[in-house]
Amino acid sequence: MTNAGESGAGVSTATSPTMISMTAVQKHYGDLHVLRDIDLEVPTGQVVIVLGPSGSGKSTLCRTINRLEPIDSGTIAVEGKVLPAEGKALAALRADVGMVFQSFNLFAHKTILENVMLAPVKVRKKSKAEAKTRALELLERVGIANQADKYPAQLSGGQQQRVAIARALAMSPKVMLFDEPTSALDPEMVSEVLDVMTTLAKEGMTMLVVTHEMGFARKAGDRVIFMADGAIVEDTTPDTFFTAPKTDRAKDFLSKILGH
Repeated sequence: MTNAGESGAGVSTATSPTMISMTAVQKHYGDLHVLRDIDLEVPTGQVVIVLGPSGSGKSTLCRTINRLEPIDSGTIAVEGKVLPAEGKALAALRADVGMVFQSFNLFAHKTILENVMLAPVKVRKKSKAEAKTRALELLERVGIANQADKYPAQLSGGQQQRVAIARALAMSPKVMLFDEPTSALDPEMVSEVLDVMTTLAKEGMTMLVVTHEMGFARKAGDRVIFMADGAIVEDTTPDTFFTAPKTDRAKDFLSKILGH
């Protein structure tokens, strides 16, 4: 494990409190061991990029952090609080952990503005006026305030994903999880989503990003976690990972990805 103080670019995390902590986490799907003894600490303000071949456990790792996937054993804590199994405590913790998926999961029958306003009103108990003001600010921030009254089907995939990011930010999360947020997008739409994510990273948002976008990993990441067969195989800075990977698994992965 790299200690937090060696996290790399831009963010001094030596004294930052831990935002995400995973200890001895195990997860099976039947006979398949998808997470093997995962130990991971993410300090506040750090941008962690999770890389690895298909089936390595990256998305499962991401989804266990807000208990979309239950674990078999081990502990996961967010800001020092162990994830509750269910109930109100879990709902409260989930509200602090924003999540953006491959698919945008927007409500088709609600406008863009309504999609972003919904959770702050329902979960955070904000007034509609307050939620609307904040939603419009966030839509402006992700570059689609002019689309506020449209419905998801009227937007491009890249625009819909930016709405999904605004919707997650509307809850004022302490950490953002991204599970391959650009993999369902047409190539020309990828950069508009990555630009929003890069800005968030620069602003100090704690982020865990599962992605295949190597340019983004190098530019925006403080740290790279490389997974294979359900285990963390390398944990280092982006520069070290891309220029001097230590394991054969990582070298093989990079030769296939960067060779195209």
